[in-house]
This record gives sequence, structure tokens and C-alpha cells, in this order.
Amino acid sequence: MNTYEEKTIKRETIFEGKIISLHVDEVKLPNGNTSTREIVEHPGAVAVIAITDEDKMIMVEQFRKPLERSLVEIPAGKLEKGEDPIECAKRELGEETGYTCEQIEHVTSFYTSPGFSDELLHIFLAKGLEKNSHLHLDDDEFVNLLEVSYEEVQQLIKEQKIYDAKSIYAVQYWQLIKTMER
Repeated sequence: MNTYEEKTIKRETIFEGKIISLHVDEVKLPNGNTSTREIVEHPGAVAVIAITDEDKMIMVEQFRKPLERSLVEIPAGKLEKGEDPIECAKRELGEETGYTCEQIEHVTSFYTSPGFSDELLHIFLAKGLEKNSHLHLDDDEFVNLLEVSYEEVQQLIKEQKIYDAKSIYAVQYWQLIKTMER
């Protein structure tokens, strides 16, 4: 498998921000030539598939500046340095939705865009949901809380209001759960 490994010759940090860092690496290719790679370093993130006892998915609608539009998504957020993903998932669920859960289990983890970023996203399934409090959003975070049925989710996908990979994955996982319950 290491046949195609690229060796880093030089790294230049272009930007270090609150959430990400951007590096440009000069690499030696397997054929001996060199090239550059633009790499975004990200601390990782979590996302929560939260289904109520009434069989509704908890989602949030928020404006996404890179897209210049609002999307409907499952609750999610970035990991703090050294934070356990399961604790982050519980925290994000509470902050963005006001819900707590009796159980939370890891579903999967995957790299979101390995062609240019090292972001690893951990997805959890929350069970035994209970609405406990108001939202505790960051100062620069504004969301609308939604509880949507499976049919409504399908319509939101058709309308491209649900249009991100983690939320599409969550809907597919929900469909799998529903199929297995039959």
C-alpha cells in the first residue's frame, strides 16, 4: 500500500485560525517528481443522529457562510483539544437542541474530505431523548430547532435543504433502522 506514499519535503503554514490551519506542503511523488499539497488541519468533529420517541429526527437549520445559504442538518460541532468524542456529542446535542439522552452510541467515523483535510467526523446515535433546557449556543451561532418526520426529511432532501454528507448519512442510517425494525 505504501507504493504511492508522498514524502513531505517542506511545509509552510499559511494560516492558523480558531478552528483550522492551512499548510502548503511540497512533496516528493512516487515517481520522483515534486508537487504541492494544500492541507487543512481540523481538530475533528461530532454529529448526532437524534430520533425522538415520536419517530422524529432532531435537526437544526443554520446559515452556512461558505454556501451563502441555510441548510438543515443534524446537530454537530467541533471537538475541543483533548475532548472525548462521546462527551462532545452529548455537549453539542444539549447546546444546539436543548435535548439530553439516556443512551448514546458510536455509529461510525469517517474523514470528510481526505483530498485536502484531515477532519475526522464521529457520528453518534442518541436514544431516550428528553427536552431539558433552552439552547446554549455560541455567541456567533444562530439555529432554528426542527423536529421532522421521515417523510418531511425526504422532502427536505428533494428541496436540497438537507444537502450535506453527514445529514444525508443520518437519514440513510435512520432508514436502515426503520427497515431492521420491520
